[in-house]
Order: sequence, then C-alpha cells, then structure tokens
Amino acid sequence: MQDTSLETQAVTVRTLRPEDLEAVIRLDAKVFGKRRDEYFKIKLAQNLAETGIKVSLAGEVDGLFVGFLLCRVMYGEFGSPEPVAFLDTLGVDPGFQRKGVGHALLEQLQTNLRGLGVNTLRSEVAWDDLDLLAFFQRTGFKPAARVCLDLEL
Repeated sequence: MQDTSLETQAVTVRTLRPEDLEAVIRLDAKVFGKRRDEYFKIKLAQNLAETGIKVSLAGEVDGLFVGFLLCRVMYGEFGSPEPVAFLDTLGVDPGFQRKGVGHALLEQLQTNLRGLGVNTLRSEVAWDDLDLLAFFQRTGFKPAARVCLDLEL
C-alpha cells in the first residue's frame, strides 16, 4: 500500500489574516455542508484583534489554503491561575485530511504557545466524533480532569 500522506514540511503554516475570511468559510462549508458566515466573521475578528497574540493559523500546500485553526489565550478564566489556550476551531480541506496539515498547524501552534509561556492547550470535541477524537489522541491530547456542563434553556 502506497503512503499518500504529505510530509509536514510540505505544509506552509502562517498567521491567519483578515483576508482569509472567505477561504475559512468555504473550507468549513466543505467539511460541514453549510456556510457559517456570521460565526466566522465574529470569531476571526475576535481572534485577530487580541493584543497581538498570533495563535490563529492557516495552512497552505503549494499556495493553496487547505487548513486553519482558531485559538485564543485566556488568563485566569474558570478559576485557573495560569494562562490556558483554547483551540476553538480546526478545519482541514477534506482532500487534504490525513496528510499532515492538521499536525503541521498544531505543531506551529504549540511552538507559538510555548513562546508565550502557555503550557496548556484545551479543546472540546463531540464524544461521537471518532475521527476528530482519534486525531486529537494521535497528537497527544488526553481527556481533561474537568467536567464540561450544559444547561438546556
């Protein structure tokens, strides 16, 4: 069986920019089958405006936008005395999944976060999203010692 995965080095990771908004929306719609324009307008504006901390990233292969992640750093929320980064959204073009794009994005994110003195990265995933759970497990994530609570209104 031939390995068709990209080498991580083939993925160019850069800071996400305001002009990436439409590419982010299109890529997300490819994955979920629905455009979420307002969500990403708000999230991208928030993430890019935060005090110069660049933790939202884009991934390209041969100049083609193939992935992104939105992350934010929080200081002291939920009773934590240390800064914690939250990975809000991770998207990889379906044609480039399982080819190192997500790994490249996460590796660069971890480098950036360590440079900021952030030692914890958190995210949430639906318990039945087995593909995403497997990806997070392969990249070193472990179940948190926290309980996420919902209240239906």
